[in-house]
Amino acid sequence: MYRTHTCGELKLENAGQTVELAGWVQTVRKFGAITFVDLRDRYGITQLLFGEDLNAQLESNPLGREFVLQAKGTVSERSNKNKNIPTGGIEILIQSFSILNKSAVPPFTIQDDTDGGDDLRMKYRYLDLRRNAVKKNLELRYAVNRSARNYLHEQGFYDIETPFLIKSTPEGARDFVVPSRMNPGEFYALPQSPQTFKQLLMVSGYDRYYQVVKCFRDEDLRADRQPEFTQIDCEMAFVEQEDILNMFEALVKRIFKDVRGLDYTEPVERISWEDAMWNYGNDKPDIRFGMKIANLKFPLHVFTSKIAFLQNSPLGDESAAGFAVFDSAETVVAISVPGGSEYSRKQTDEITEWVKRPQIGMKGLAFIKCGTDGTYKSSMDKFFDAEKLKAIAGATGAQAGDIVLILAGNEERTRKAVSELRLEMAKRLGLRKSNEFKLLWVLDFPLFEYDEESNRWVARHHPFTSPKPQDIQVMINNDPAIKDAAKYLEHPYANIKANAYDIVLNGNEIGGGSIRIYQRALQEKMFAALGMSKEEALHKFGFLLGAFEYGAPPHGGIAFGFDRLCAILGGSESIRDFIAFPKNNSGRDVMLDAPSTIDKKQLEELQIKTAGKS
Repeated sequence: MYRTHTCGELKLENAGQTVELAGWVQTVRKFGAITFVDLRDRYGITQLLFGEDLNAQLESNPLGREFVLQAKGTVSERSNKNKNIPTGGIEILIQSFSILNKSAVPPFTIQDDTDGGDDLRMKYRYLDLRRNAVKKNLELRYAVNRSARNYLHEQGFYDIETPFLIKSTPEGARDFVVPSRMNPGEFYALPQSPQTFKQLLMVSGYDRYYQVVKCFRDEDLRADRQPEFTQIDCEMAFVEQEDILNMFEALVKRIFKDVRGLDYTEPVERISWEDAMWNYGNDKPDIRFGMKIANLKFPLHVFTSKIAFLQNSPLGDESAAGFAVFDSAETVVAISVPGGSEYSRKQTDEITEWVKRPQIGMKGLAFIKCGTDGTYKSSMDKFFDAEKLKAIAGATGAQAGDIVLILAGNEERTRKAVSELRLEMAKRLGLRKSNEFKLLWVLDFPLFEYDEESNRWVARHHPFTSPKPQDIQVMINNDPAIKDAAKYLEHPYANIKANAYDIVLNGNEIGGGSIRIYQRALQEKMFAALGMSKEEALHKFGFLLGAFEYGAPPHGGIAFGFDRLCAILGGSESIRDFIAFPKNNSGRDVMLDAPSTIDKKQLEELQIKTAGKS
């Protein structure tokens, strides 16, 4: 036995006991004839005291950082206690020790405030994982996993594994493909999700399924996206949307309780996709704060239920007093920022430069300062009198002391920009606190989006999502073909709503799902709407269509972004901090140096030739 206790469990009540510890040397501190060593394992740190009788051994065989050490000694009360660690009240008076393995000098310090950059730490990730900060992230990840599994088990769900080597199917992103040696010229695909398998399990009668499962998507990366990621994937039979929302809202609340000790008792707000876009500029709004978007000018065809807004807009539908920026813009939107009337010229210039950044893409920004004395000062004073400025400010809900920030331009770009500006201003005001959580359901998404390049409909979610019950006949009774690309908004399909839902936490989509199509005729209609011929649909999804012939039940489900949920609960913006061995932003594992080339013999076995590099 290498150890009787871990480095994180000994306390004053253990004083006088003879113990054996094993771990890694964190620090070595020599004071004359005695030496102190901090020994670390994943449970904590314990101080070891080497007396004069052992110093000669240390002189001839000195300890270094990250040496693997075994030591035997007696637990003793420390004279200078360390209140910052659980073992800070004791130390071990060492009787004997053994160096189990020496270590080269680490490329960076193994401590929370490390001097290692991101690339260096990823190259030596096995060392980075020794740091307490990373260990805490993986502990949280395990706690989320355990909480989810316990809840789902209690609710009667089966954990059922599904294959990783499957058939390539269109699900919105590029597949990773795997060549088959035994079937030359043919390829497996790694699953973007277990979508079709979990539907087949519903047909098989396993009415409550879940899986904490790896998924793979060959797409561009960012802080919250990896080529391989983990989902909590769930499906239920004989359910409607309300059943799904209640079941999995409770799951998230259970995770909050188990992992963060938070009782989330308030009702979870529900809003439509259209209201989310209209009021917040995106479909995953952060509702921990206000600053809703005021739509001062907007193309009416985008949100058909907002037809009447122009009559109440201070800009109206007439020329904006010759202000060309607004007159020529497709849309004009604004937000009111609390307390901003005191911003200096330097501060407003800095915000203007922020929206001009390439990531945001705006040409500039207008503002109105709502003085506490009832006055209105603006960058548009030449074009709008005080009454007009007051009316515009009023449309945003601005109060005395606020500043109104206004963007104008192309609808899609401007709406995205004002959404990002809203989040940025909230961050500057300290309104996006990592220890505050707010859940939201977003419902009633469009079932289809129109792709102008191919002049056809594409699925907004995935091709197995059912329309809302009231829209099923609209879909069945109408031809999906679009004869005139300019009139796609007049097509009945433009207004079909999906029986789909996303759950949002602090402005991040943490889960999404839908009630599925479970009847062959409707599924074939969906494939036809997406431009698939009957032959193509049978080739790609014949197994699913065939299964629907054998008593498929109504069913629906949801998949949670497990990595993202962990990151939010851990107060981080990057999911990489919560993955043991992540890829970098180029999709590379710099520790393994993967992906890499394979040798000629392997290529020959696979009957694959690679194109030469230019």
